[in-house]
Amino acid sequence: MGAAGAHRDPHAAMNDVDLNLVPALDALLAEASVTGAARRLGLSPSAMSRTLARLRAVTGDALLVRAGNTLVLTPRALAMREPVHALAREARALLGPREQELDLATLRRDFVVRANEGFVALFAARLVAAVARQAPGVRLRFVARSRKDATPLRDGEVDLDIGVLGTSAPELRMRALFRDRFVGVVRTGHALLTADLTPARYAAGRHVVASRKTGFEGPVDRALAELGLRRDVAAIVPGFPDALRIARETELIAQVPASLVRADLPSAAAFAQGLEVFELPVSLPPIVVSAMWHPRLDAEAAHRWLRETFLQVCRDALEAPSR
Repeated sequence: MGAAGAHRDPHAAMNDVDLNLVPALDALLAEASVTGAARRLGLSPSAMSRTLARLRAVTGDALLVRAGNTLVLTPRALAMREPVHALAREARALLGPREQELDLATLRRDFVVRANEGFVALFAARLVAAVARQAPGVRLRFVARSRKDATPLRDGEVDLDIGVLGTSAPELRMRALFRDRFVGVVRTGHALLTADLTPARYAAGRHVVASRKTGFEGPVDRALAELGLRRDVAAIVPGFPDALRIARETELIAQVPASLVRADLPSAAAFAQGLEVFELPVSLPPIVVSAMWHPRLDAEAAHRWLRETFLQVCRDALEAPSR
């Protein structure tokens, strides 16, 4: 029995050590105060007192003893202070997020971006130019946002997804790029705008809707339903540019994001040509267009740069005309 105890496995002994105690010990030795250590670590004084009791049991030393109205370090605690601080610093450096070196001038990378046709039409040229200025070896490949599910992000087929956040993938990271709103659009001279526009007159017209879903019911339909109204949808198309083309050449009424038909935005000029834009006669929630990505790319320096570039380009593009 005695021989067995004398040859205790050192690995088993290490398994008994709680490495979570190292930051607490470092704070206690640096502050020489339970209250000060608790404040440094964001803990309550009672929680830090319990941690000190555990450290005393582990080390077999009092560590902090009372001397009048203050606490002082024991000789062993004084000897431990520098080594423990170095250990805590090395642990943070080893286990903390690593700052990656990013040389944009030499970066060679293809980024796949999923976005709808309207976003590509408004921002792709600016995005390509901004990326080329900073990282000429980076290539953007835009692919259609034919569905909203998160599978391409999860499988690594897409690096960045641009659109309205769904509810099917709570693990995704997200950054809002800009806020938008829906407006109505009809061909120039359309009879709808020759008199006061009421919800009833709006609903009574025939509509073209942009949707990739089989059955469509959007925020406009829900707002009209609350008033006991229902619009007549004559056509459903895959994207907003398609809806605008149809509205320009027919009597159908389209509903699109305001950014797509802003008269002061050069990239939207072609979409707005031959059309009249009007405020919808129902109240709708704003549209928040976001960049979404998988958590595995969250800390990658190149991907972080890409996200920041998209954010800056979108905001500059939408704010510049009104400056």
